[in-house]
Amino acid sequence: MMRNLSPQAIRLLALFAVLVLVLAFFASQIDNYFNARLFTRISTSVAIMAIIASAQSIVMLARQIDLSVGSIVGFTAFAAGDLIARYPDLGGAPLALYAMAVGASFGAVNGAIVAWLRVPAIIVTLATMAIYRSLLVEFSGARSITTASLPEWLTRFPNTVLFQIGDLQFRAIFVLAVAVVLAVHLILTFLRPARRLYAVGSNPEAAEMAGINQKLVIFLAFVASGALAGLAGFLFLARFGNITVVAGLGFELKSVAAAVVGGVSINGGSGSVLGALIGAILVDTIDTSLVRWPLVSEFWREAVLGLLILLAVAADAVLGRRLMAMRIRREREKRA
Repeated sequence: MMRNLSPQAIRLLALFAVLVLVLAFFASQIDNYFNARLFTRISTSVAIMAIIASAQSIVMLARQIDLSVGSIVGFTAFAAGDLIARYPDLGGAPLALYAMAVGASFGAVNGAIVAWLRVPAIIVTLATMAIYRSLLVEFSGARSITTASLPEWLTRFPNTVLFQIGDLQFRAIFVLAVAVVLAVHLILTFLRPARRLYAVGSNPEAAEMAGINQKLVIFLAFVASGALAGLAGFLFLARFGNITVVAGLGFELKSVAAAVVGGVSINGGSGSVLGALIGAILVDTIDTSLVRWPLVSEFWREAVLGLLILLAVAADAVLGRRLMAMRIRREREKRA
C-alpha cells in the first residue's frame, strides 16, 4: 500500500496520525474527554478557520502570503450584515456571493500590487491588513451589527443539523466548510490552470520559461484567497451575529499556522488544502482541549498552545520522513 501512495498522501497520513496522538494524549488527561459535545464544539469552531486556511494555502502554494485575510473577513462580515439588515428578503446565496465579491475585490488589490508592481506580498498584505481594517472602521461609522437586526434564517443556519451519526451531529456550517475545502482540493488537483500555482511556487523562473503567465497566476491566487475569505466572513456573520470592527482580528496568523501545520510549504509549490483542513482541526483541537485541561492556567494557555503546535509540526515532519523512507525502501526491495 505504501508503494502506491503519493508523497502528499503520505504527509496527510502522518498528519492524521499526529491528530490521533493529540486526541489520545488529552483523553488521558481529561475526564470524559470523548463525547458528542467535543465533536460539536470543534466542528463548529473549525469551520470558519478551515476556509480561511484554504484561502491562505492558495497564495502560499504560489510562494506568497496574505496577512490581510483577517481584515477581509471582518469587513465582509460587517458589509454582508449591513446589507441583509436592510434587505432581509435577499436570501442566503446572493448574500454569500456578495460577501465573496467584496472579498475578491480586496484580493484583487493585493494581487495587482504584488504581481505587477513586484512589491513583496508580506509588505503589501501587512499594509492592506491595516488599510482594510481602517476602511471597516470608516464604513461602520461606530455602528455594530447585532443579531436582532438579522433575519432568523441566517442566525439559525450554522447550527442546523443536516444529519446525525450516533450522537455526533453534523451541522450545516461544518458540512458547508468541508464541501468548500473538497471543491478547492478537486480544482487544484484536476484543473490544469490551477496546477500552475504549484509550478509558479516550485520554480517561478522555470514556470516563466515554460510559458506560464506568472503575474496572472499570482493575481488570481490573491483573488481566490479574497473570495474565500469573503465566504468565511459570511459564515462568521451567520455564526456570531454580533459584528464589530474587531471581527476577524488575529485570523491571519491562525490561518498561516493551520496551513503550515497542515504541510503547506511556506516556500511554495507543496501542500494541499486537505492538509490545511486537518491542520486547522489539529490547532483547534489543541486550543479547545487546553481550556478543559486543569493543569494549564489561562495565563499559560497560549504558550502551551504554541509549544504543542511546534511539537505537532515536528512529529508530522518525523513521521512523514519515516513513511517516505519506508516507501522508498520497499520500492528498492521490489526492484531488487
